[in-house]
Amino acid sequence: MFDSIMRSLSSSKATPTSSSSPSLAFLDVAAAPTWEELQEMAAAMSSELGVPLPADEDLENGPPNPMSLRRMFGTTEEPRVKLYRDHAAWCPYCHKVVLQLEEKRIPYVIEKINMRCYGPKPRAFMDKVPTGLLPVLEVDGQIITESSVIQSLLEQMYPDNTPLLPPQGTRELQRAGALLQLERQLFGDWLNYLCRGAQKGRFEATMDAIDHELGVADGSYFLDEFSLVDIVFAPFLERIVASIPYYKGEIVRGQGRWPNLERWFDAMETRPAYMAFKSDFYTHCHDLPPQLGGCVSTKDGRPVEAKIDGTDGASWSLPLDPVTNQSLEPLSTGDSPVHDRFMAASRLINNHDPIVRFALRGVGQPGQPQVTAPLADPYAKPDMQHEAEVDAALRYVTHLMITGKVADGAHEGSGVANSGPSASPAGAVVPSLAYLRDRVGVPRDMTYPAARQFRAHLNWMIDHVARGS
Repeated sequence: MFDSIMRSLSSSKATPTSSSSPSLAFLDVAAAPTWEELQEMAAAMSSELGVPLPADEDLENGPPNPMSLRRMFGTTEEPRVKLYRDHAAWCPYCHKVVLQLEEKRIPYVIEKINMRCYGPKPRAFMDKVPTGLLPVLEVDGQIITESSVIQSLLEQMYPDNTPLLPPQGTRELQRAGALLQLERQLFGDWLNYLCRGAQKGRFEATMDAIDHELGVADGSYFLDEFSLVDIVFAPFLERIVASIPYYKGEIVRGQGRWPNLERWFDAMETRPAYMAFKSDFYTHCHDLPPQLGGCVSTKDGRPVEAKIDGTDGASWSLPLDPVTNQSLEPLSTGDSPVHDRFMAASRLINNHDPIVRFALRGVGQPGQPQVTAPLADPYAKPDMQHEAEVDAALRYVTHLMITGKVADGAHEGSGVANSGPSASPAGAVVPSLAYLRDRVGVPRDMTYPAARQFRAHLNWMIDHVARGS
């Protein structure tokens, strides 16, 4: 069921634990910059770039942010709306509701709930929602389930907050209804092709129909203006352009077969709400199988899979190629390496204690009971006896991202000390950093451009420590 995922996790990217393959490498713990020093460096860089540190972000009233649990949009009244959504930002139905709330600027609060594939749901939630299904909206104490019902209700409750559907009785509203039916057809055809390996032609015919519909309206969206139709399509089109190359070897976006779909993605990537909650190919391709019950891989997908998973020896290694809308993982806004490294470093500084503990699961004990999502193990236990060297390694990584000293992939002049009066055996560093690297989630932890910088710098450190130089 999870053959492709388990294959990628046991490939060249994965690393042995210290117990199975002790390393002779050493790392000088005391020579690593302190978290306080790194915080000062990040503050100076924040001022230089004009980008706030995580602790200074206005999560309630500022730009859309996946870290937000309460959104006020400048209002003062307590929000009527509470959204229950998944912890890892994997659920596509939660995704579309969040986009609607953000685009309409409806004040709301969030409570995060486990998906079944990575842990049981709290009893208090199950008492409210016996099915346990997400998303759930609680409005004035009333529970509403099913994303389509939730979205319809939000449009009725807040008609003046950026209306996202055409007026009643118009032909444009009728067209919106037909397009929403086409979205359900797309979901079914994609699911059959992805999970059963069946009806490739039907999937492609539906994609042709979508591309045609995107060429009917004025502009780049499904209707003449951005609408709820775009929000409903967004989660599954985003997952399609990730999963079909990975599992089938067919490039959906970036080669011009569906030019109107290309323009649609470019337009969506100008929208702050969409970009804030946009995931990456790696996260999608590993979170889909446990949700869907498995995906069928083909040999044509193997080379793409290796690039997305970073097992090709290049795509997750420094120096990184620029990101464009023609990359394997297209992004019309491109990347900004200095900014992206800063974002990754600042997230790490802001949350370093739990991140170090999380990384130490790589040399700890697997969780019991096991969960069906290979990259999620909420019950795993870290081995804290290696905290000093793993903490130091992450401080070195953070310093390298802030300074850019190894952005070209070079080891020389990195400042990472492998010997000295406080050098410690570094056997636990490699598996711990690899464990962390493979579990960086987008957008849960950071954006895709920041995540690729973080993963690549972790790989640089893994290589440096493994070489012992």
